[in-house]
Formats: sequence, structure tokens, C-alpha cells
Amino acid sequence: MKKEARKIIALGLALAMATGVLTGCRFGFASDPDDPNGEVEEEPIDTSVDTFEYDGSLEGTSITLLNSKAEIQVALEKMSVEFEERSGVHVEVMPVTDGDSPYTKVVSLYNSGNPPTLSILDTTDVIALAKEKAEDLSGEEWIGEADGYLTEVDGKVYSFPLCIEGRGIIYNKKAIEETLGEDFDPASITTLGEFEALLNRLAEAGMEKPLSLAKEDWSLGAHHLQFIYETYDGTSEGAQEAIEKIKAGDLDLASYGRLEEFIDTFDVLKTYNVAGKDPLGADYDEMAIDLADGKTAFWFNGNWAWPNLSEAGADNGDEYGFLPYFMNNDEKDFVNGQIQASPSKQVMIDGQMSSEKERAAAKEFLNWIVYSEIGQQMLAKTCNIIPPFANNPYEPGDPLSRDIYEKVHAGETFNASAIVPNDHWSILGAAMQKYLAGRSDREELTDSIQQYWDEQK
Repeated sequence: MKKEARKIIALGLALAMATGVLTGCRFGFASDPDDPNGEVEEEPIDTSVDTFEYDGSLEGTSITLLNSKAEIQVALEKMSVEFEERSGVHVEVMPVTDGDSPYTKVVSLYNSGNPPTLSILDTTDVIALAKEKAEDLSGEEWIGEADGYLTEVDGKVYSFPLCIEGRGIIYNKKAIEETLGEDFDPASITTLGEFEALLNRLAEAGMEKPLSLAKEDWSLGAHHLQFIYETYDGTSEGAQEAIEKIKAGDLDLASYGRLEEFIDTFDVLKTYNVAGKDPLGADYDEMAIDLADGKTAFWFNGNWAWPNLSEAGADNGDEYGFLPYFMNNDEKDFVNGQIQASPSKQVMIDGQMSSEKERAAAKEFLNWIVYSEIGQQMLAKTCNIIPPFANNPYEPGDPLSRDIYEKVHAGETFNASAIVPNDHWSILGAAMQKYLAGRSDREELTDSIQQYWDEQK
């Protein structure tokens, strides 16, 4: 992995945006709630080799794992069974029910005196809970394998980075080539103008509306809008700086270039939206079907959308991948050549109420994921996610995650995560829905964003 992709995300108290973090704000780039029982094509796991050294004194220990990443519920259960067969440690995987906030769920379990031993949480949840609830993991061996994907609070590491997720404009290469009657090279599109020209060519060739645009508030208010913070300079520290300047009134949104560029891009997406006549009536699952069937060629989303595409008929051997979220016509601007990718889920170990033996068993489970040949395979193949650990040689099987994986290792991603309050995506998602539907203009959208941050002071 290239050095520029390995910079540590130092999130100390300076990142604790007081109210937002202290009340358990959500990490704005969270996984979407897919069907936890949905069948996803799974690669076989070779269990013939396992050189991991298990601690026999932990046999018979039972621990719990709270899972907020619904689409890997079944996969985690399979991992826990495999781990128990070899270690003797039972791991009960507890799902966060659809619609519940992981932060609210874990806090309620703490309040009831029965917190999970391990919790898969969003980054800001970890930051909010770390010093009071979490076990200090700074001395763990796997720290050296996760360079660039660690979250620090006051110089300490309290969480285990579970996966890397990225988002951008998903393309269906076959749909583009069949429509245009020529080969398509994703690398040939390097600016917003070139992307718009491609959309226009597709429309003229018969694919009248070649792009799908989700109407959900979490997509509009988080996955789209947070680009205005994350592209400030392409780092988490820069995203935080932009937010603090907006809150303080030192960054005027009306003249903030990234916001203007973002709206320019969003307007292009709106123009070619397949649901343009009724954008707030768009159906998320139908968008996956449209892309898989070739009715559309593009869908703004993240690599977590593969289960939806797979269910719609897409195959692991198909050529899907990501274009950047183009924001201007400067080929040298990193936003036009890189995909946003960052550690989106973190695992925290309870350091307050669990026993010493339970904490040891939890640490062994995490070490098993990183260092066991079986754990490494199951993280990438069974869970089908992108490993953040440099020693894991396995690539995810689906084309979306594989494309992000390859871009990470080629230095073609930027690692920026905006830490925002937990109502950001609902309040500003609603403002974005209004703009998407043509019921507000740029000025009103800008005012809504400014008003939101004014109220966070």
C-alpha cells in the first residue's frame, strides 16, 4: 500500500465536536441496512491450514458481539462457529434491529448492566464511548497491520478497524459498451465535463436516462452532501477543519468553492436521473435491477450495494466498478481521480463491565481475524468486505469491493471521514430531497446547510 494511503487518522479531543460526539453522533459513512438473511454468493474457505496459537485457558468462555452491519450478520455467525470449534470460545452475535441506532442500543445495554463484550459501531460512537467504556487496545499487535486505518482518541486506540468501504459512481461496463458500440475505459473519464459528455452520448444512443439517484435521506444527507467536507483537502482532519470553520462563520458557504462544485455535480446527476419525473418516488431495489439489466449505466452508491446488485442478477464475474464523484474540470484535482474510501466500522471491547477472561477472549477473536489463515479468509470472502490489515492477502470476491480494494492499494483513494452529528443525514437529507425534487434552489439549500451548523454552536 502506498505511503500516502497509510496516514493515521488522529481523532483526539480536537475532533470531539462537543455536542455531536458527546451525544453519540453517527459516523456519516455508515453501511446501509440490507437484508441480513439475504443469500450472497460465497467463496469456499480453505480450513486445512491454521497456524494460529489458541489460548487453552479461555476454553468455555462465552462473549457477545453486537453487530450493526446487518449485511454480514450471517457471515459473522459462521465466523463465530468456526472460531468456537477451534478455540472453545463461544461468540454470540447480536444484531442491531433495523431502525435502531447502534449507539442507542449499546448505551441501553450498558444502562441495563449487560453490555456486549464487543460492539461493531460507527467511528463517532466509539469516540463518544471510548474513554469511559472501552478497553485500551493501543498495545495490540495488529496495530502495526492497520496503519492508516486507526482511530485515536487522546493518543490511544480504543477500536479495531473492521473494514474499508468506499463510495462513488458505480458503472456497468457492459451496459455502456453495448449502448455505445465501443470499448469503455473508466480511466478515460477524468473531469465532470467528460462525465457529462458520456452521459449525453448514452442518452443520444438510446439510453435516455443512464443514471440512478437514490432519494433516501441517508444517501443524500450523508453519502452525497458530506463530500463538501471530505473534499476540503481529502483528509479527516481537513473535513473537521471545514466543519469547524462553517460553525464559526469563518467559511462562508455562499462562496465556498466545494459546495458550489458539489451542487454543479448534483445538478448533472439530477438531469440524467432515470427517476427524474418523480425523483422522490424512486425505489432503491429497482435501481439495482435497472443497473444489472443495463437499463441504466450508473448508480451513485458504495461497495455495500453489491448484495442488492447480486440479488438483481449481477454476477461476481461482471465488470462493475467506480468512477470518482467528479466535482469540476480540473484533471489535477484529487476529487476527479480518486475514490473516497475509509474505515467505516470499528469494533470496541467493553472495558467497564466485562471480566478479564471475557476481554482476553474478545482480544483473541480479533487477533484470530487478523492472524489466522481462516480468519483472514472469512473476513474477505465470507463477510465479503475489504480488509484494512496489510498482512491479509485475500481480496473480496465481488467486483465493487474488489475495485475499491485495488484502488486503495494503487493509491487511488482518499481517506477522509466527516464526523457529524447523528441528525445530519435526516435534517440535511430532507433539505437535499427538497432540492432533488426541484422545490428549492441553490440559495435555499445553502441557507439550510448554514442554518443547521449555526444551531450546532
